[in-house]
Amino acid sequence: SQLTATQPGRRVVREKGTYVVLRELHGWEQEPDVLAACENLIQVLIGDEPGPGMENLLEVTVPEEVERELRRRDREDEERWRRERREAGGSTPSPPQPSR
Repeated sequence: SQLTATQPGRRVVREKGTYVVLRELHGWEQEPDVLAACENLIQVLIGDEPGPGMENLLEVTVPEEVERELRRRDREDEERWRRERREAGGSTPSPPQPSR
């Protein structure tokens, strides 16, 4: 995601077809942290370019209230994922085994 902090970096990442790879990864990934990173990067890639003064996303100041809300939503998402995983039996499905 460091590459997408600036407009030229976002352009290069888009041109390389990264969105398609992330979309596929998101479809089968099980780890909440990886899923969250995929979702965040996808949002950056498909979103509109930031306005003036926000060209470098690493230098944008996020208001404390907004940051708290984003962290709360992250916690809720992680809890929902853990609950769904427990309800599904608590294990990641194994790939099919070849028949003999």
